[in-house]
Amino acid sequence: MNLTLEETERELQGLAHEMLSRGATAERVAEIEETPDRFDRDLWSDLAEAGLLGAGVAEDDGGLGLGVVGSALVATEVGRTVAPLPYVAAACAALVLSRHATPAQKQQRLAGILAASTTLVVAPPLSSSDLVVESGRVSGTLVAVPWAHVADALLVVAGDQVVLVDLHADGISTTREETTARQVALDLTLDRVSAEEIGGRDAAQFLVESWLTLLAAKQAGVAEGALRLTASYTSEREQFGKPLSTFQAVALQAADAYVEARAIDAVAMQAAWSLDADVDATLAVLTAAWWASDAGQRCVHRTQHLHGGMGADITYPVHRYFLHGKQIELMCGAASSLLAGLGDALADRPLAGDAVHL
Repeated sequence: MNLTLEETERELQGLAHEMLSRGATAERVAEIEETPDRFDRDLWSDLAEAGLLGAGVAEDDGGLGLGVVGSALVATEVGRTVAPLPYVAAACAALVLSRHATPAQKQQRLAGILAASTTLVVAPPLSSSDLVVESGRVSGTLVAVPWAHVADALLVVAGDQVVLVDLHADGISTTREETTARQVALDLTLDRVSAEEIGGRDAAQFLVESWLTLLAAKQAGVAEGALRLTASYTSEREQFGKPLSTFQAVALQAADAYVEARAIDAVAMQAAWSLDADVDATLAVLTAAWWASDAGQRCVHRTQHLHGGMGADITYPVHRYFLHGKQIELMCGAASSLLAGLGDALADRPLAGDAVHL
């Protein structure tokens, strides 16, 4: 399996890196966190103008045509800067529409999404509770859906279906909450709300797998960003006349965190490649989600710990990486549950190892 980036993918990653490094500085992120919606609309519009909101969308649908890999590369850069943007939720929704919507649905929705004139996000699959779809109407509860407060519509997994819910429709009641990462989220109660089906059973599986893959890619960026801050801090801060980074205990913890961050990045890109290659991606996706949940939270714990007392100072940016890393862990699902799911998937595929090519 060749996971080397092509030239266009490297250019995309470089553009995303440049734009987000410039537009999502620690000072800018702190400023946006003080606003009611905690959403950097100016940066979102800039990404749309550069085509990055459609990185994974097919060229025939107005996107850059770089698939899940393209969206994952941008998600990694969003995580590296912990930019206050709904990129994972919106990019996942755009991928689902591009892959599974009808031509009429694409024509109605995609252009506005890619231009940032409308916002469509995915409700995290773990957020739904007892959703029922009958006669084109959906009822049930969605808990703690990030970015629903700035979205025009939601893509929701209800059983083996994906339905699109207009958030301005009748029958929706909401309660505003705050997530672990200080993002605004909504609890939504749906009472026979009009819903539009998107694709079939394959659409539901693709939504869940692309959601987990993009979360893992973002976690890779979160881990990298936290490590860069930690490397800078421990190289400059001295104890007993020596930089902290020269102490063995510090160096070993930083090295462990580095290995974990690189592993998260590798398995996230493998999962993205598998989804683009239209092969059975279940094992790759569950592996990426497990690494993002288990190693991701461990990595942000280590990097905050290595900052000592500064790690507890919420005016210092490393705490933001800790919070985002923890939230991604929660949205991926418990590591033990993901590992059990991976075990079941392996049991159903006794010859899975025969299909691995390095």
